[in-house]
Amino acid sequence: MEGRIHVGTSGYVYGHWRGVLYPAGLSSIRWLPRYAEAFSTVELNNTFYRLPETATVSRWRSSTPADFVFCCKGSRYLTHIKRLNDARTGLNRFYGRVRYLGSKLRLVLWQLPPTLKPDHGRLESFLKAQPRDIRQAVEFRNALWYTKETCEVLERHGAAFCEHDHFRERPPELTGGWRYLGFHGKTGRYRGRYGSEGLAPYARGLKHWRKRGRDAYVYFNNDVHGDAVFDALALLRLLGQPSPLGLENDPELSGARR
Repeated sequence: MEGRIHVGTSGYVYGHWRGVLYPAGLSSIRWLPRYAEAFSTVELNNTFYRLPETATVSRWRSSTPADFVFCCKGSRYLTHIKRLNDARTGLNRFYGRVRYLGSKLRLVLWQLPPTLKPDHGRLESFLKAQPRDIRQAVEFRNALWYTKETCEVLERHGAAFCEHDHFRERPPELTGGWRYLGFHGKTGRYRGRYGSEGLAPYARGLKHWRKRGRDAYVYFNNDVHGDAVFDALALLRLLGQPSPLGLENDPELSGARR
C-alpha cells in the first residue's frame, strides 16, 4: 500500500494572499475553509508564539474536512525558554489546548533555537514525554545536531528529522519512518519561488518514498507574494496529486502573481 504525501503551507492567515488564494471579497473567517479546498494540511505556526483559545482550536477543527491534517508548531516556551528542560507541565498545557483539534491533529513540529547545542539526554527525555498517538518532528537550527547519535534518539521515538533549507546540511539519516520537509524560500528569509524545475528533484524522491508505503508532510513558508501557495500547487502537480481547487485557472483570481 502506498504512503501519503501531504502538501500545504506554514500558516494560512496572510492578508497579502488576497487575490492569490483568497478572493478579494472573502471574509477572513472563510479563509481556512477556502484553504482546505486547495490543500490537505496546514502547519499552524501561531501555536509557536502563544497558546490558542479552545474556542479558536474548535473552530479550526469544524472549519475543515474530516480527513484534513493539522500540524501544530510546538510552543517556543518549551524550546526557547525552557530549552527542553522540565517539559511535562508545559506539554500538558500545550496539548490541553491543541487536542481540541481531535483526530485531525496528526503531528507537531519542534523548532529548536540555534543557541541550543546538542544534549542528547535532554532531547531523549523531551521526546519520551510526548504522547504516543501524535507524530513528532524536530527542526534543528544548529548544525552540531546533525549526527548519527541525534538520529538514533529520534529513531527510538519514531520522530522525524526535519529537512529544511535554512542551511545546507542534510540530515545524516531519515528517521521515524516518515518525512517532514520545510521550504523557507529559494532566496532566503521566506522569499523566492522554487518553481516546478526547482521542486522536481524533491518530487522524484517523494514519489519513491510514497511507493515504499511511507508518509511525508511538506510545508512551504515562503509566504511573500503568495509564493508558498504556488509552490505547493506545483509540487502537488509533480506528485500527480493536483489540487482540486485549480486556483491558477480561477477567474476570481485573475490578478494573482503567476
